[in-house]
Amino acid sequence: MRNIVFQSLAEAARKGEAVALGIITGVKGSSPQKIGAKALFYKDGRIKGTLGGGCLEAEIQQRAIQSLRTGEASSFDLLLDHDFGWDDGLICGGKVFGLILPNAQGMGEGFWAELVERQATLGWGVRGDFSITASAEAEKPLKRLGSQSSPSTTRLKPDVNDWLYQETVTPPCALWIAGAGNIAQAVAPLALQLDFSVTVFDDRPALANHHFFSEEVCLKADTWENLRGLELPETPSFALIVTRGHRHDALVLKDWIHKPFLFLGMIGSSRKARTIFEHFTEEKIATAEALRRVVCPVGIKIRSQSVPEIAVSIMAQFIDKRAELVYVNANSAAAKFELVERHDRSTPKTSAMGA
Repeated sequence: MRNIVFQSLAEAARKGEAVALGIITGVKGSSPQKIGAKALFYKDGRIKGTLGGGCLEAEIQQRAIQSLRTGEASSFDLLLDHDFGWDDGLICGGKVFGLILPNAQGMGEGFWAELVERQATLGWGVRGDFSITASAEAEKPLKRLGSQSSPSTTRLKPDVNDWLYQETVTPPCALWIAGAGNIAQAVAPLALQLDFSVTVFDDRPALANHHFFSEEVCLKADTWENLRGLELPETPSFALIVTRGHRHDALVLKDWIHKPFLFLGMIGSSRKARTIFEHFTEEKIATAEALRRVVCPVGIKIRSQSVPEIAVSIMAQFIDKRAELVYVNANSAAAKFELVERHDRSTPKTSAMGA
């Protein structure tokens, strides 16, 4: 799934349309959005992405449209208290810090398109004079103004050498799915929407084809013996085993358990897991420690019955594990993207003044 804000910036650059980029660079306490959230504001009132909606976003939108008139970038510091958001139900009680950058499309289509494609790890940020630039410090995931660890307010006279905001954009996590049956066909499109790069493996070309899967899904159809030798990509990788039976599940697991997946889930019952694990231990295929990495049955418990419900259950667990094993460790809010464009925009009755 492509980042709607970066994609819209690339489109605006191509069309020569002026837009203002809003970024949440810090939060203190409770807030409707997190560090790294972005929205794009147009002169005609359109918004792509979200900074949290409601009166918070309405206030920032007013400032963003004003910035398009003046051409002046600015920072904001808003307190989400009772007076700020009562009419709109937004009384989080926290404080939000951020930047408004008019004419962000001026960086050019190529700059933003590269961030959309995410073919490699890229760094970008906003310097002390509010200029947007590529960052040579991509290994430093995120540096922000007014963060939870540093509740300072906006700088009145920023140093051009300082970074007001830095972000690292990384390729999506890989999800390998063994099996191209009903479960895989339901999981794959959901995983794509949730920003996984999906590859489906099966020894049945009749199922592992784009009649059942979108063009965005990479398909590998061959014998399982031939598929075993494929190497994982360099990005963080996850695995799901949902083949047509226990024997094929065990055949895939025999190889995949030795690959460095961050998380490996297999469909089935606890009894199935016990049977396969005991066999692997007896035959010295895998150690008990390695087998503890395998989650079977996979998916969170939501009393799922239908195939779509099972897919939701499975992906809910993968979302949780990705957040735990990738996002938290990277300490990068930028790893998360605005995946859904909102269409239910309304102008609230109240707005706030900056603190």
